[in-house]
Amino acid sequence: MRYFCAAAAALAVFAQTGAAMAAPAPQFDPRINAPQEQAILSGGCFWGMQGVFEHVKGVRQVAAGYTGGAADTAQYETVSTGTTGHAESVRIDFDPRIISYGQILQIFVTVAADPTELDYQGPDQGTQYRSEIWYAATDQQQKIASAYLAQLTDAKIFPAPIVVRLDPAQSFYPAEAYHQNFLILHPDYPYIAYNDIPKLQALQARFPQFYAALPVSFTAAN
Repeated sequence: MRYFCAAAAALAVFAQTGAAMAAPAPQFDPRINAPQEQAILSGGCFWGMQGVFEHVKGVRQVAAGYTGGAADTAQYETVSTGTTGHAESVRIDFDPRIISYGQILQIFVTVAADPTELDYQGPDQGTQYRSEIWYAATDQQQKIASAYLAQLTDAKIFPAPIVVRLDPAQSFYPAEAYHQNFLILHPDYPYIAYNDIPKLQALQARFPQFYAALPVSFTAAN
């Protein structure tokens, strides 16, 4: 269930302001020589996470889904109990020749999610809304993510400690069809308008070099 209440004001303020400014670019961010890379991130409601990254240049597709738990509990109503180990997540397929993994993380902590909120994001409460970076074991994602979280901690640009978890990627299960492309399909839905449209505005303002006015969209066939 999506809650729309007074607590949502805090998330809306973060979406509009983020950190005092855009988080600094990662100092350690080597690129891989490949046409495609994948990132899996958790950071609150997957509607907003998907909506943000669908508007990022170099991103080819973003799936909303679940990761961290078992296949037989990867359904919305079950995950919403907060007892499955799953987190609402997005799987981002992107071209690292256009945008790097580190830059994906920079956007993540600046406008997509508040990295200082533990087991919640704004009005959404529970471990299924935790912030987590799920790194691939076959490349340098762990090193990049670990170095970047340390860099942000040292920079002290956030008003509270960074609590983003960092773990090896687990199986990702796409969410139900009605959750996919929710921001694109329902921009006037109250939760989206209040919580997530400001994130797109922040993306455009802070990362104009990466903002794509025309979003990509997820299709199960892809």
